[in-house]
Amino acid sequence: MAKGERITTKPVISLITINYKQAAVTCDLLESTRALTYPAIEVIVVDNGSKDDIAERIQQGNYPNVVLVKSLENLGFSGGNNLGIQHARGDYYFFLNNDTIVTPDLLEQLLIPFEEDPGVGVVCPKIRFHDEPAIIQYAGYHPLNQYTGRTWPVGLMELDRGQYDQSGPTWFAHGAAMLVSRSVLERAGSFDNSFFLYYEELDWSSRIRRAGFQIYYQAKALIYHRESMSVGKANQLKVYYHTRNRLWFMRRNVSGLPLRIFYLYYFLLALPKALIQYAFPWQPTYLKAVKDAIVWNIHHRATPLLSPPLSPTGF
Repeated sequence: MAKGERITTKPVISLITINYKQAAVTCDLLESTRALTYPAIEVIVVDNGSKDDIAERIQQGNYPNVVLVKSLENLGFSGGNNLGIQHARGDYYFFLNNDTIVTPDLLEQLLIPFEEDPGVGVVCPKIRFHDEPAIIQYAGYHPLNQYTGRTWPVGLMELDRGQYDQSGPTWFAHGAAMLVSRSVLERAGSFDNSFFLYYEELDWSSRIRRAGFQIYYQAKALIYHRESMSVGKANQLKVYYHTRNRLWFMRRNVSGLPLRIFYLYYFLLALPKALIQYAFPWQPTYLKAVKDAIVWNIHHRATPLLSPPLSPTGF
């Protein structure tokens, strides 16, 4: 080494993804990671009790830096990612759906906001649909309407014409792809296992903002997402967890008058609409899923956090 030469080390990124009966899809993601240009990366695949051939496929594919962590049971999205965290050694955790395809400079672009602002805790890329690669799925999130419990991604289903190429703070991270600093887990904790599936990233985003961090949308970073590969477009499981966790999220993150107004809106408008939708035509499994979701909330007590979530900029 020449005199005066500096030794520079890049922060390690632990890419964590979950496999559940989708070995071929997971390996498509792993194939795409070969193109990543960021050098300091480890890849952790959590097999969520799927009992498929993911281990054999990983061995045959000779994927570099891949660690397979096997769970005997399905821990859900929350529990699976939390298990992956236990095996990660990175300075940053990149939670990535197994049904995504990465682009080469993705990680370099995601790190830039952290380097520019120490208040940033989570950075998400622009997400487009894999099967319609010019259509946007996520370019940040709109704020939550505390009276209806509704929010939605900025740019959803829009043709990408560059209209969302301005990066900046946003309200919520997207669970399909989010780079999180280690300090976030130290101060805000990790995913809450009670959600299992759906709404967990919205709940975590709220806690992260309460801890004083910004959630940031990085327009220069891009991934492609095959939405709903693991649970399908519509099924009993999806209906159950969407219903259960919408209520659970609101009960944990909203209180006082806004929560009471939400209850009126939900039980007088939103819930009857869903019941009619599943009753005509007759879909008894979906009706049972809704009933079970309501009963679950009746039997589980939530303690709302006292302080409201901070705005995206932290003020």
